[in-house]
Amino acid sequence: MRLDATGYLAPRGFEAHLRRELRGVLAEHGRLFIARGQRQPVHWTENVWLDPVEIKIRSVKDAVLKLRAIQRGWALYAFKLFRRAELIQGQLPHVSARPLEFPAPPPRSPLGSWTLLDEDTVIASSHSTSPFPNGEVRFEEFKSGPPNRAYLKLWEALTLLGRHPRQGERCLDAGASPGGWTWAVSRLGATVVAIDRAPLDPRVEQMPGVEYRQGSAFSLRPGAESFDWILSDVVCYPERLWNWVKAWLETGAVRHFVCTLKFQGDQHYGAIEHFESVKGSRLVHLHANKHELTWIFSRDALGPQDA
Repeated sequence: MRLDATGYLAPRGFEAHLRRELRGVLAEHGRLFIARGQRQPVHWTENVWLDPVEIKIRSVKDAVLKLRAIQRGWALYAFKLFRRAELIQGQLPHVSARPLEFPAPPPRSPLGSWTLLDEDTVIASSHSTSPFPNGEVRFEEFKSGPPNRAYLKLWEALTLLGRHPRQGERCLDAGASPGGWTWAVSRLGATVVAIDRAPLDPRVEQMPGVEYRQGSAFSLRPGAESFDWILSDVVCYPERLWNWVKAWLETGAVRHFVCTLKFQGDQHYGAIEHFESVKGSRLVHLHANKHELTWIFSRDALGPQDA
């Protein structure tokens, strides 16, 4: 039975944030919220189930046959009846859980999502917004080299953008210390100006194409220098970040932005509207995000009249 609803999977620990954003919530199944009607513009979600259906099943085998009749690729979201759910998933075609090797593109095969409501009822959606199981993007990580794991956040954002800094491009890394994002950019062959009051990890500062400047990134204003990319994981109020980013946007010279909006408690959400007002941009909660959202924008995605 096709549901006149959409499913929203909240990031772990941020169920309350998603609940506040959604209208017309019909049911909650662990982190999965079912809300009336078509997709709503929400931020605190890792995956959206676009066409959920309710399927009655008689057995594990029956569930497998009915899911396979819809399509091949399925990812399980389990919040109860774990053993029965795993038995069903185990008989569905295998979905690779191999971590992505950045900068490889994301999987392109259709991937649906499903869960067990009770022993006799499945909710499944053949289409969802993430090509990764439950929106959980996992990469082949470096155990040595990067000074922290913040680079995973940048990798995820660039994977969603479908573009990354390349040789010959110049990047500004605002709030760079200890250097996770700068490390990631240098490995790609781009040059990077890393600005922070705190020092960079010495190993990162010595990498090719890295220029470290001690001070506040917000003291650097448009016109003094040119950059292809503005990258910011700086700890500040989102409103302050917006005022700085807006000045760079208005020049039209910077083509790509990846910026983290960091929140404290339930305050400063008003800045979301400012970032969302930029045509062609995205504001998402990455799997690697904590109490923060990531704003992604590229002029390459705009038409000639907008770029």
